[in-house]
Amino acid sequence: MSAYTSGVFFISFLVSFLLLLAATRLCGYPIQYIRAALAAVFAGVYAACCLLPDFYFLGNMLWRIVSIGAISAIAYGLTKSAFRIGVIFAFLSMALGGAVVGMEQGGVIGILCTAAVLCLLCCFGFRGRVGGTRFVPVELSYGDKRLCITALQDTGNMLRDPITGRDVLVVGGDVARELTGLTAQQLQSPVESVGILPGLRLIPYHSVGASSFLLAMRMQNVKIGKWQGSTLVAFAPEGLSAEGAYQALTGGIV
Repeated sequence: MSAYTSGVFFISFLVSFLLLLAATRLCGYPIQYIRAALAAVFAGVYAACCLLPDFYFLGNMLWRIVSIGAISAIAYGLTKSAFRIGVIFAFLSMALGGAVVGMEQGGVIGILCTAAVLCLLCCFGFRGRVGGTRFVPVELSYGDKRLCITALQDTGNMLRDPITGRDVLVVGGDVARELTGLTAQQLQSPVESVGILPGLRLIPYHSVGASSFLLAMRMQNVKIGKWQGSTLVAFAPEGLSAEGAYQALTGGIV
């Protein structure tokens, strides 16, 4: 690989990595640095290949769109929520291109500085709360099982532990089943199932036009964002997000 091609690879890698972080933060999702780095490597390889005589065709618009889709899939996955972040990434890429064209004489330093400014603007200017939505990473441990999921920080989540008055982390039924082994039927019949596992208890909740109970359990080693400690975890009988964007709800525990 020539020095020029190597330079294009590293510049594309750095720019793509910054834009991937910016898009993730702008949508309020927790950043996955390893996946972002792998996607940026792909972007660098694609940019370098476009310079090779046998692969000039990769520089046309169709293959550029395909490359953006592949970069997004590597960095974010193939879910509906991932598609949303991918669209933001595409818009940031176009914004960067427009900014660089406007600068005209910016050169390599101008490209990198513009990408860095976009990343900082998304991370600190918008605070990652487009549409008032913010997601945080959650890690749950029960026995020899450990799950890493995503929680929606819901300021309207008023569920509290009736004994201590502290916030409660609510997880979806799919997470509860995988973590504890409880069945869907048991989650839907909390009163009859409360004695199935040690530590299970009932917690009352109220929704529009309905009042009932959820199964809940205190877990000692829970990580929510930068917070770590013991908290009560309530098990919803169904999933919490139809699009699969998040698997838990957290209120003030962050």
